[in-house]
Amino acid sequence: MSALLQQLSIGGNCPASPTIVIKDSIDIAGYRTTGASRSLADVAPAQHHAEVVERLIDHGWTIVGKANMHELAFGMTGINEHTGTPTNPQDASRIPGGSSSGSAAAVGAGLADAALGTDTGGSIRGPAACCGVIGLKPTFGRVSRVGVAPAASTLDCVGPFARDMRTIALTMSAISEMFDLRVAEGGATAAHVGIVRVEARSEISAAVEAAVRKAELAMASLELPGLADAFSAGLAIINRETSRAFGQLVKTGNLQPDLEARLRAAANTSDEDVARAEQVRRRFKQNVDDALQNLDVLVMPTLPDFPITLEQARNGTSVIAMSSLIRPFNLSGHPALSLPVFVPGTALKAGLQIVGRHGADELVCAVASRIEAALAA
Repeated sequence: MSALLQQLSIGGNCPASPTIVIKDSIDIAGYRTTGASRSLADVAPAQHHAEVVERLIDHGWTIVGKANMHELAFGMTGINEHTGTPTNPQDASRIPGGSSSGSAAAVGAGLADAALGTDTGGSIRGPAACCGVIGLKPTFGRVSRVGVAPAASTLDCVGPFARDMRTIALTMSAISEMFDLRVAEGGATAAHVGIVRVEARSEISAAVEAAVRKAELAMASLELPGLADAFSAGLAIINRETSRAFGQLVKTGNLQPDLEARLRAAANTSDEDVARAEQVRRRFKQNVDDALQNLDVLVMPTLPDFPITLEQARNGTSVIAMSSLIRPFNLSGHPALSLPVFVPGTALKAGLQIVGRHGADELVCAVASRIEAALAA
């Protein structure tokens, strides 16, 4: 199945061990970390597990596969003509989302209890929303990136996918030493939620608000200044950092044409572009912090619309707006989670995004667990 690049069986100390797949940008000792790219197909096998992989094994998890991905984690569709495109478990005609496409698809298809992905500009939350599963981008720096490609990033985070919040919390407690499982599984009955007014498909926005109401959480509506600027600034920093990490691979001639074109364009990101983006980063982080002074979490759709079809993507339909509501929180570093919600009139689930204070990943999980329980009632 194209969700997995390799089937494995590593770790686990009993037949009932929880299972997990690992994105192919995260080192597993003895296996090549190729970023699902032909240009890295002959790279030397990793000598050591990434720290998150080591922690999972130490906590009794069984690694059952390396997950496919958008090539070099530089794209939002999940389409990969070299390693195959993972099938969206919600609708096989639609894109699975990127870049952690295989991780989301594997969990949605029931190939494992959980998956690890990485999120630089929405690459966990986007695929989670596309594939109808849960995905968490932790606070920047909360989870170790040692043994994760690219080695240097001011945006990228390692985080989990799962089909239920209990498994998300258990995965986080394994990969993050200080994660407090008791808080994450608390009731969050007194949480105050800010519904951020954004441009999104009306049916999705209505489903998001209805889910919060059903959970009987205190609500307020607000604007979040600087969201659009943060979206653009995040792209500038992604382009600069991805170009530095992988730009040399353009010379190999082994990249997919669309990726090669994006890497060539990314190389043109100027120092002035980055300086402006850093100014936006500081302002937007403060805006989010200010909004969360009197609120516990912010809520909005994960994606502004349902994922486009594979045919549309291959015919050139732009997906840049897919990350308009998720990339800004990579720039600011706040924890953010995508929870699937049903949308009336369609069989597809959309994503409800929950954003919390820096370091308050457990509270984000607690609010998500409350909404999940309400929707299941």
